[in-house]
Amino acid sequence: MHKRVVITGIGGICGLGTNVPAIWGEMRAGRSAIGPIVNSELHDLKIRVGCEIKTLPDHGIDRKQVVSMDRFSLLATIAAREAAQQAGLTSHAANTYRMGAIVGVGVCGWEAIEESYRAILLEGKNRTGIFTVPKVMPGAAAGHVSMNLGLRGPVFGITSACSSSNHAIASAVDQIRLGRADIMVAGGTDAPLVWGILKGWEALRVLAPDTCRPFSADRQGLVLGEGAGMAVLETYEHAVARGATILAEIAGVGLSGDASDIVAPTIEGPEAAMRFCLVEAGLNPEDIDYLNAHGTGTKANDQIETAAIKRVFGDHAHRLSISSTKSMHAHCLGASGALELIACIMAIRDGIVPPTANFREADADCDLDITPNVARERKVRVAMSNSFAFGGTNAVLAVKAV
Repeated sequence: MHKRVVITGIGGICGLGTNVPAIWGEMRAGRSAIGPIVNSELHDLKIRVGCEIKTLPDHGIDRKQVVSMDRFSLLATIAAREAAQQAGLTSHAANTYRMGAIVGVGVCGWEAIEESYRAILLEGKNRTGIFTVPKVMPGAAAGHVSMNLGLRGPVFGITSACSSSNHAIASAVDQIRLGRADIMVAGGTDAPLVWGILKGWEALRVLAPDTCRPFSADRQGLVLGEGAGMAVLETYEHAVARGATILAEIAGVGLSGDASDIVAPTIEGPEAAMRFCLVEAGLNPEDIDYLNAHGTGTKANDQIETAAIKRVFGDHAHRLSISSTKSMHAHCLGASGALELIACIMAIRDGIVPPTANFREADADCDLDITPNVARERKVRVAMSNSFAFGGTNAVLAVKAV
């Protein structure tokens, strides 16, 4: 039998707020934080909206560590500190090698990359910043989290585009079940609101010019955001033994690959991941009360995800409460799955399904209950979170009440 893995702390930061209570409060209210980007140099970009963190909180991280961080690492560390505080997590000589960190990231340290390119190519400087390499590397966020919290067990980064958070959490579950760690801090982070990244996404022609409207017939594409979400995971027995408050339990994980196209999704890949998740969790489709959809707001993604949900859930698909919180915090790439896990956990704890904001017009191809615009009271015992990514990498998590 699998070891039971539970969640004892969560932390988050994104455009909706700089901690979990603030983020969840905005989600419950159905307020979108998407708007004009004001903190980044946009130069010649046509698309000028995103979901940015206007002001960072007073995070208390030592300046000597901050100077070696790119923004994505800083966001991850802020979120991890919140999660660790809620979990009552402390490291000492007896447990430090039994605690680790895995952080998913979609794009890595592009703030440092862009600063270096501009310094060398436009300003004629002959060297980059001394911390450019450690700032840029995708595994930096996991390293910084481990250094800040004193975690000396398994520590590494994971990158699988938009599925990075869920893959990181799934891998953390594996470390615990394999006996390599007692506690893992896991989640995802990204800070893609820099000119070079936005320019690349603009070329794909999938960015919305105004806001994100998942499943709405008049949707025009996705919106990028920045943020991080982290969770403290441990075995049920370990959490009980130390008197920790258990927020939810990881019920199951489902992973799959499309093996089809680098950007175009299939129905079969997401379908397989959801089915695998149900099997691992020992659940039937009708056991799922709430599904946080990948729901990016592109024409193809929303239609394909709807079709996959119908295949997996059958008649229950029309009784299932579904929403896309990307309508509020935007698509934070490697951080999205972790922020959406927070939504799932809080839906279970508060009995509230967060809405799909910005919805205006029904789409016959997306005809499920997507909780338009207004949150809904519902007893949520089990919630599922979908993450599907470029490259055809799919990762689905299910969490349940304890």
